[in-house]
Amino acid sequence: MATKPVPPRPTPRLYLATPAVDEPARLAAELTELLAAADVAAVLVRLRESDPRSMISTIKALAPAIQNAGAALLIDGHPDIVARAGADGAHLTGVAAMEEAAPALKPDRIVGVGGLATRHDSMAAGEAGADYVLFGEPDANGQRPSREAIAERLEWWDELFEPPCVGFAASREEAEAFAAVGADFVLVGDSIWSDPRGAKAALVEIGDAIARAHAGTFGKAKADGKAEG
Repeated sequence: MATKPVPPRPTPRLYLATPAVDEPARLAAELTELLAAADVAAVLVRLRESDPRSMISTIKALAPAIQNAGAALLIDGHPDIVARAGADGAHLTGVAAMEEAAPALKPDRIVGVGGLATRHDSMAAGEAGADYVLFGEPDANGQRPSREAIAERLEWWDELFEPPCVGFAASREEAEAFAAVGADFVLVGDSIWSDPRGAKAALVEIGDAIARAHAGTFGKAKADGKAEG
């Protein structure tokens, strides 16, 4: 009896983090252009600390540009304003913060979690119902694991667990490496906005690099499997 063919593995999609938002109208216009140019699954909005009403107004000003493009809008922290702002979810740091916020957000909204220093923390987040786990973002002191350590964690998670894993990439080279080891999404942020060529050129380049890296690894694995069969 012939074995059932394995469906092709989807190419990792981009997850774009904004700068801390000062002028939502200007950023909304830029996001409209960016999301039309690249395959962005979600946008993580970083808010400057303010009163809840002002932060909700900022999210509502950005929402049409993001959600009308088919991307999810997540807020970095502030789970208490997600529903009122019409956001699609929140990204939280640490398992405790996620567990505290999840009852008010799930099942209708996305709850992602980062700040997972150990494998145990990662597994605890998955068991608590995280919709995705993020590896590789800077800690409170701006320190990050090495590219190799992040790639190893992504590969380990991908092989054993169901929830999607996200790799925080600070460069095109990191994005390529994470796509090649099984990341479901690649989060990019400051390196995009600070690129002297402009955010659009940087984002498109990284999207293309992710697609090539994915095809080079998983496309080759599929071809090798056919050859062995």
